[in-house]
Amino acid sequence: GSPSQLAAYCEELLPKLEGGPHQVVLCPPFPLLPQAVMLCAGSELAAGAQNCHWAREGAFTGEVSPYLLAEMGVSWVIIAHSERRKLFGETDDTALARAKAAQEAGLSVIFCVGETLAEREGGETLSVLQRQTAVLAGLDPQKLVIAYEPVWAIGTGHNATPAQVAEAHAFIHERLQELTGQAVPVLYGGSVKPQNAGELLATPGVAGALVGGASLDAGSFFAIIQAAPVAGAKG
Repeated sequence: GSPSQLAAYCEELLPKLEGGPHQVVLCPPFPLLPQAVMLCAGSELAAGAQNCHWAREGAFTGEVSPYLLAEMGVSWVIIAHSERRKLFGETDDTALARAKAAQEAGLSVIFCVGETLAEREGGETLSVLQRQTAVLAGLDPQKLVIAYEPVWAIGTGHNATPAQVAEAHAFIHERLQELTGQAVPVLYGGSVKPQNAGELLATPGVAGALVGGASLDAGSFFAIIQAAPVAGAKG
């Protein structure tokens, strides 16, 4: 994206969201965050970051402190997206460190979990989800949302069935109840688009969606938002 594209995007989307019942978070690249915060101010749209570092300050060239994000007016951050795990070596431990730092800075966290195709085919889905969620026990459930993103269903043309989504979400809900003592919303994030949003968002245990490519077009993103139940959340 670019500053001009973001301005046009918000100009189209914000009027449609006015007075709406859904919680919607826009997570642009770091250079666009100050503009996003300004455009979202006083609207139904919140600004979120795609990642943050685990340290408040220090010699970490190229990283962004969660405290800086909070001071800018950012309110959400995505942690452990599947691309961060695959391409940048994110581990369960580094993801936890980022999430803890983000919450301490006052940010709410969208924490991503999900299995690869090999893990799905090997019958390891639930064991992977158990491992990935095990680190979440120390986090504040009031500032936490989980996003289940089956890696094999992201940008591949493969779609998880409602039954597969329901099974994973039920397991995650149970795990988070055990770990935190509270109900934590679980979003679905596997190639959500207007054509399948209604079915996916009506699946038991799905509180909303973590939307990728389909969110790049404001009209497409709004169509997904409209497909969500009133109690849902969108990111």
